[in-house]
Amino acid sequence: MAFNQPSQIKVTYRHIPSWGRFPNTSIQGKPLVLYQGAFDASASDFQRRLQQIGEVEPQWTYTMYSQSHFHSTTHEVLGVVAGRARLCFGGEENPERFEPTVQRGDLIIVPAGVAHRLFKDEGKEPFQMVGSYPCNKEWDMCYGRAGEERKVEAIRDLSWFNQDPLYGSDGPAMHV
Repeated sequence: MAFNQPSQIKVTYRHIPSWGRFPNTSIQGKPLVLYQGAFDASASDFQRRLQQIGEVEPQWTYTMYSQSHFHSTTHEVLGVVAGRARLCFGGEENPERFEPTVQRGDLIIVPAGVAHRLFKDEGKEPFQMVGSYPCNKEWDMCYGRAGEERKVEAIRDLSWFNQDPLYGSDGPAMHV
């Protein structure tokens, strides 16, 4: 089990403008954060690390849904624990979408409101992530449909992380 220091990884900060009914990063101004090569650990070791830091609670191990969706009640932390895939953030029709290829060892912080979906599983082994959320937060599912406007407005009131979910007091999430 290995967790690389922030100085040893590539970190991408990405702002994605609203598109259609997907608010993306426009409401809070917090970027999507991609940590590439952050860890070499099993799903259970990765979950233990998150629990030690204590900022988020791991809640599931699964792939990413293939339909664009976002969460209005919480930010999301995704740790890739198996496989490789191309993901889509921002909505597939959005000309300013972000479509990174991620693989085992990458971590993604998805701010509330950012549309995301699995675009293509590209690995030899099935793509799997550990999904985590800030402690005491419940996630919801929004699909960019009419009637979700009040949920979208509630994103304004969400607080950001008190510490980096993977590194604690001084990690990439603290520099946004």
